[in-house]
Amino acid sequence: MRKEMNTILSLFALVGVLVSSCGKPEPDPVVPSDTRHMSFAKDAVEVGYAETGFSVSVDANFDYSVDIQADWIVADPARTSTSSTQYFIALANETTSSRSAKIRFADKKDRYFAKDVTVTQAANPVEKVTLKIVDKDATDETKALLANLWAIADKGWMFGHHDDLWYGRYWYDEAGNSDTKAVCGDYPGVFSVDFAEIMDDRHGSSANAIRRRVILEARERGEVILACIHINNPKTGGDSWDNSSKDVVKEILTAGTATRTKYLTWLDRCADFANNLKDSRGKLIPVIFRMYHEHTQGWSWWGSSCTTASEFVEFWQFTVKYLRDTKGVHNFLYAVSPQMDANYGDGTKDRLLFRWPGDDWVDFIGMDCYHGTNDDAFQSNVKALEALSLEKKKPCGVTEDGKESFTETDFWTRHVVAPVGDRRISLVTMWRNKYVGNNESDKHYYSVYPGHPSEDDFRKMYNEPRSLFSRDLPDMYTLPEGYEIK
Repeated sequence: MRKEMNTILSLFALVGVLVSSCGKPEPDPVVPSDTRHMSFAKDAVEVGYAETGFSVSVDANFDYSVDIQADWIVADPARTSTSSTQYFIALANETTSSRSAKIRFADKKDRYFAKDVTVTQAANPVEKVTLKIVDKDATDETKALLANLWAIADKGWMFGHHDDLWYGRYWYDEAGNSDTKAVCGDYPGVFSVDFAEIMDDRHGSSANAIRRRVILEARERGEVILACIHINNPKTGGDSWDNSSKDVVKEILTAGTATRTKYLTWLDRCADFANNLKDSRGKLIPVIFRMYHEHTQGWSWWGSSCTTASEFVEFWQFTVKYLRDTKGVHNFLYAVSPQMDANYGDGTKDRLLFRWPGDDWVDFIGMDCYHGTNDDAFQSNVKALEALSLEKKKPCGVTEDGKESFTETDFWTRHVVAPVGDRRISLVTMWRNKYVGNNESDKHYYSVYPGHPSEDDFRKMYNEPRSLFSRDLPDMYTLPEGYEIK
């Protein structure tokens, strides 16, 4: 029995050996064929908002390429990168938001083998610039214009010219024409125009169609519109220089008078024009509205010889409230512009603030400065204007300027550029070049035109970095980053 059991066990063992020899062999260990290696000391880099140099330490056993996937990161030209250390510069972040980008390191022979380092730059902590506006319900474009008038003064001053797109010394009502452009190849940054004929008894004039056209033309190029009003005398029927009555403003401020009734009709026409003054996108066109200008002088019916200080201030506020609150005009910035021709010494600031309507009633501080070639006066007034602008935190500029029938060949560089210097003002606007046709005896012009002896000097001014013309302007109707209007 024991012998039979041994035989059976032997048979089972033999079967096990046979079964085992018929199975799959154990696999050999896998030997990796890709021996590439790449790692970084840090695969995430954080830098500050200012321009910053930084490096990436690389440990790789193959040749790699570097792909910077952002335009604000550049290779550092001052330091030589090696296979183990790559040097970069993060350019300054001008925005109030942080930003991130990747730098990709890839095998030169196999771009699909790649690893990234993420670079994150902090937001610029620059505080918002807050400006106050007279009309809290102003359109977005009007608020943006106010902000840009303040901001652009850091860059320079806009050159302006009254009626420049409407007529010149030898042409009239030619679309696209301009004495300025004919000399330097570019349009003024500021187009000055008069709203008086829209408002008073001349409102039926065919010239108003031209007036609208040239305003639209200026806006389509992104230029700034500046409007004065040489408005007729609503009591006497005379022009704006008729100062024969000292009761005009007094009667406008008195309910029930015929003068008040007529004047409100004139304001109604102004409001109707403003509320229908729209660009090609259907947006209302903002206007710097320069009413009752040169009120320091006695020649206008609203000026110093015909009104008291309290009457003028009340008249200003009355007009703003009527246009803004009663008629719903929300595309005006309100500009004051005293006459500032001479050097007023210690009294310069007081003259700029002559009959000041109040901080809540003024958006833009202007001055009409017919200094001619009195550079000391111009320089003194511009300096005081800049100081008042910074004190009030309101943009400022020269709203009228020039010398009638000037012939100086260096007028622009000597009597404009030099006195203004690097003062923080937004604009310098020359008075008009009257259309005279062939009447060479009429010398009513205040700016350059083809054939004027100052042409070459004007082009020198045009090439000055701080003189800004149409093509130099930023988008004046979009709120710049970092600004808020309240």
